[in-house]
Amino acid sequence: MKKVMMVALALSLSAASISCKKGLDKIENAVMKAGENESQAIIDFNNDFLDSYKSSSRHIENIVKYAESAVKKSHGETVYSMPLVINSMDYSLSKIKNVPSGFEKDKTIIEADFNTYKAKRESIEKKYEELKSYITSEDYKDDKGAKAEALQKEIEAEAKEFFIAGENILAKIKPATEAAEEVILKDHPMKEFIVSSKSLMNSMDSVMDVLDKQYTHGFNEAEAQKKYDEFEKVVAENSKKEFNVKETQYVYKKTQFESVNKNASDFLDKFRKLIRDSKSTKQISDSNIQQMDSAYESVLNSYNTFVK
Repeated sequence: MKKVMMVALALSLSAASISCKKGLDKIENAVMKAGENESQAIIDFNNDFLDSYKSSSRHIENIVKYAESAVKKSHGETVYSMPLVINSMDYSLSKIKNVPSGFEKDKTIIEADFNTYKAKRESIEKKYEELKSYITSEDYKDDKGAKAEALQKEIEAEAKEFFIAGENILAKIKPATEAAEEVILKDHPMKEFIVSSKSLMNSMDSVMDVLDKQYTHGFNEAEAQKKYDEFEKVVAENSKKEFNVKETQYVYKKTQFESVNKNASDFLDKFRKLIRDSKSTKQISDSNIQQMDSAYESVLNSYNTFVK
């Protein structure tokens, strides 16, 4: 399971999110001087890239799994079904025309990583199509799987470069995006609820980080229970807030805010089940981690709908 963080932070001047200002004074001053238009350009780039990274990451991961199975199949091992790789059109990536100037000194670095990101995605896609043709036609019977091995190594190497470039971009765009969110959110009537919901999402990300680690290295009940207690408190605090925004254009957001809290409560239900089931085995089962992943997506989607 690979978590790729929150997708939508703010999609228009009418909604945004916020986070800690520590260390952001310099970049925030620059963004504030640039004004709302540049701030919105930064936020739009952030959202489009995060959306792209989320969908493309899954696509690349599925191709890597396909390549692993292709090698096994080409060597005569029993593979009951090849991993499904659905054709993926990254519409969010196509929406990005350039890197906003508001990123200032980091703009050139972001552009370089972004070009690598796009190139590796395209290259991996082409290698997958080549590998799929090779497996479908059973050409591996002619070379005993040599081409499958070669393509798998190339795909894995380029996937690594793809993810490195993606993580580099995320790290570089975060400070300017947070500063831009400050500019856009400054006088927003929903600021209180956006801020608290963003905190909820950050807390849930922390939970998933711990569960990802424990899924791989073994269940730690004390650590998991501590994370549960922390997140339960955050959900309770967010849920008790009365959505009292009076502006007509935002009244309908009350239902969306409540949906965030309802889905977060459902997430807690799944979390309790995971803790209970994992106590005796000292392992997190595939089914439980999948349920947590699905619950995470539900909260994420409701949050994204709320802040749009």
